[in-house]
Amino acid sequence: MSLVDEFQYGLDAPICLTWELTYACNLSCVHCLSSSGRRDPRELSTAECKALIDEFERMQVFYVNIGGGEPTVRPDFWELVDYATEHHVGVKFSTNGVKITPEVARRLAASDYVDVQISLDGATAEVNDHVRGPGSYATAIRAMRHLADAGFENFKISVVMTRHNVSQLDAFKAIADRYGAQLRITRLRPSGRGADTWDELHPTAAQQRELYDWLVAKGENVLTGDSFFHLAGYGGGGLPGLNLCGAGRVVCLVDPVGDVYACPFAIHDTFLAGNTRSEGGFARVWRESELFTSLRSPQSAGACTSCSAFDACRGGCMAAKFFTGLPLDGPDPECVRGHGELALAGVTSVPKPSLDHSHRRRPVPVTIGMRRPCDENPLA
Repeated sequence: MSLVDEFQYGLDAPICLTWELTYACNLSCVHCLSSSGRRDPRELSTAECKALIDEFERMQVFYVNIGGGEPTVRPDFWELVDYATEHHVGVKFSTNGVKITPEVARRLAASDYVDVQISLDGATAEVNDHVRGPGSYATAIRAMRHLADAGFENFKISVVMTRHNVSQLDAFKAIADRYGAQLRITRLRPSGRGADTWDELHPTAAQQRELYDWLVAKGENVLTGDSFFHLAGYGGGGLPGLNLCGAGRVVCLVDPVGDVYACPFAIHDTFLAGNTRSEGGFARVWRESELFTSLRSPQSAGACTSCSAFDACRGGCMAAKFFTGLPLDGPDPECVRGHGELALAGVTSVPKPSLDHSHRRRPVPVTIGMRRPCDENPLA
């Protein structure tokens, strides 16, 4: 049995999971998957977070990918990172870099169980700040410099690919090389605020091909997080990775209030499996929820089964289909064979994100030299 065949029926525990510690964020990125900005006052307490880490340890979860929001604005963030690593749960966290001071960088460089991803969506300030907000490029570069100066090798630079930055792939790789980092590129999804900007930002068909060709030619040491298995339809052996939607099978999302979703890119009531505060905790949700049980059962692939590329692309991304109004057994909206474009022509309505934590006022400025560079409790 192949790895894909084994994984599609689910595992006793997720290999890794995404954990959004807070919806608080100093930025208002236009493609934010979780529509972050304001903290939810119901978010898990420090004690509840530690109890959840204890569960992860018992279940032998290999590592957690901590995000948000901007996770470092939680006052107990470093306490939780230390608790996780002390309990044999590795941590990878994504940050816009606002809290990565020289002192923090040295602390991170001294740990063997913590990895860092700096978010950067443009190789120039003009492109990046259009998506992530004024000053965010300078903040990210400053954080990279601090990490490099501290001797932190192979931290990650995480890039969401858009039609404005596909042409900058060589420049992104050069930035990564300059700071001793590893480039990680991910796919734009029409989730959260990304649903509103999808039409403007998602790469064109020609750019999808450009991205694929670049990965084949130059992507040997570039991480993709299994974001681009829909590109396998081009043939030629596809790209490295699992090439399978792992939602509810090998991955999931825990949000700041303990809600468990099948996929980090599908924060919607349709994909809500349960809550860690319920009886039996996370383990029971993972192992017994009706949603996860359903996802681990044989799935219909609809018309895609007749496509010669199906075994490679498996019908594409569940979240991308759902939030563009396509059926889950339909083609990916960015299907490289053109089937998604045809299917989209018949869409009359699309689901709306279930939650919105966006700022109701201007976001906190991203200036590291300010006395309070990031609001730790942006409730309003």
